[in-house]
Amino acid sequence: MSTQIVVTPPHRPLCFVLMPFGTKSDGMGGTVNFDKVYHQIIKPAIEQAGLEPLRADEEVIGGFIHKPMFERLILCEYAVADLTAANANVFYELGVRHAVRPWSTVMLFAQGGRLPFDIAPIRTLPYQLDPVGNPSAAETDQSALTALLNEARRTAGEHERGPIDSPLYQIVEGYPAIDHTKTDVFRNKVAYSEAIKKKLAEARTQGLAAVQEVAVTLGDLSNQEAGVLIDLLLSYRAVNSWTSMTELVERMPRPLADTALIQEQYGFALNRAGRGQDAERVLTDLVKRRGPSSETLGILGRVYKDQWEAALVKGDRRVANALLDKAITTYLWGFEADWRDAYPGINAVTLMSMKDNIDPRQQQLLPVVRYAVERKVSAGTPDYWDYATLLELAVLADDEIAADQYLGLAFTTAYDSFAPTTTARNLRLIRESKERRGESKNWIQELEAELLAKANPPAKANGNS
Repeated sequence: MSTQIVVTPPHRPLCFVLMPFGTKSDGMGGTVNFDKVYHQIIKPAIEQAGLEPLRADEEVIGGFIHKPMFERLILCEYAVADLTAANANVFYELGVRHAVRPWSTVMLFAQGGRLPFDIAPIRTLPYQLDPVGNPSAAETDQSALTALLNEARRTAGEHERGPIDSPLYQIVEGYPAIDHTKTDVFRNKVAYSEAIKKKLAEARTQGLAAVQEVAVTLGDLSNQEAGVLIDLLLSYRAVNSWTSMTELVERMPRPLADTALIQEQYGFALNRAGRGQDAERVLTDLVKRRGPSSETLGILGRVYKDQWEAALVKGDRRVANALLDKAITTYLWGFEADWRDAYPGINAVTLMSMKDNIDPRQQQLLPVVRYAVERKVSAGTPDYWDYATLLELAVLADDEIAADQYLGLAFTTAYDSFAPTTTARNLRLIRESKERRGESKNWIQELEAELLAKANPPAKANGNS
């Protein structure tokens, strides 16, 4: 009698998927069909990597709902987390995963969204959606996710564990076995950081030399918390020291320097320091890595706007026209990335006035930009740039009374010294375009002069403006 040998196929490693279900808001006025994202991108990518996908809604287990969820988070060899729209449940689950698993968690998000600052330094894969929230490049995004999972499997095989991707294990020395005697050291660090932030706030009102004095006391930047370094960076910006900003970013710990916030400010400072090509490289690379955002593209639009003005000064009309179109397109792209942010929108409609024939899209966009900024003001949190936007809209509309009102409101808010100069420049561009069309606008010039008079003196003293 022969014995039949049954060969049981090896079990594939489990990959737990942390993500919302169904169609949800993306937090920016649109929606995301997460079920299609799962079935068209995530699930096939996991299977292609030789893993077994497991999503919370794919099997029903009796008992307390959190028990199977915790088991999956703890026991699954791999995990994929979709961070789109900063879903609270997903972030809670991701926190649990990072607390118990040092490695093998891959994160992704919908391109165009913004990651919360705490998670932004961690490697995250963007995927593409169409205007109604369905995957628009499923095969490409699936392949990219499969590659990351394959990399995680390969490194786990080589080193008996993968590279650490949990920020807890990366940053907190000795986690999870923390020596409780470190409590007093931690308390002292917190008090020290708060004292430094207070000193920087005072130094910003005194100029570059005062900020530099505080910076010298910081010593090794790798030992400073992110909040202190960001405060220092913005303090340099407040006193128009662009070179100090770029040098600080280049000395920051790499994970912090690579965040979208820091890279945007790096591009901003490079451009202000006269390094437009370097700024363009930094910002376009950020768009490729993190997807389009109103802030990144607003700063990139400014780079092209400065290049346009430089070409005009050289008398290179053909290049200037091309750069003007490039600036308008970039600002529009930024406004379309987040309609709530009026900054790229107002720059787009302002530059449309610079063309030989006013761009016909301007009339369609003007009410949209106005609505965006008015909604921000009505929310009770207006800042200088909100009133500056309303000021520019009033000047574009030749409303002298409203322009004077918004200028006064802008001056009642806190602003860095470069802000009034930037607004004065925009008003000058609008005035000159009107003058080319035969319209005399002396009242606009008076507004420009008042804005320039409000510029902070340190901006003229440090040589970096």
